[in-house]
Amino acid sequence: MKTRFLILLLIILLFPAVSEAQCAMCRAVVESEADGKTAEGINNGIVYLMAVPYILVAGLFFFIYRKMRA
Repeated sequence: MKTRFLILLLIILLFPAVSEAQCAMCRAVVESEADGKTAEGINNGIVYLMAVPYILVAGLFFFIYRKMRA
């Protein structure tokens, strides 16, 4: 398992361009805007999409922790 993790880590570090992928439509819209409002909106959307799973998992662990203590 450690070997697989190290290989995956090396692949990610050696090929950073693959991890920076973005759909062509999103990139075109962001680059065409002069004031940057669209880019800010897309960034906020990404943060919300990223935060929701973490909040759900944290809530799940909190309820499990509370059940185990009671």
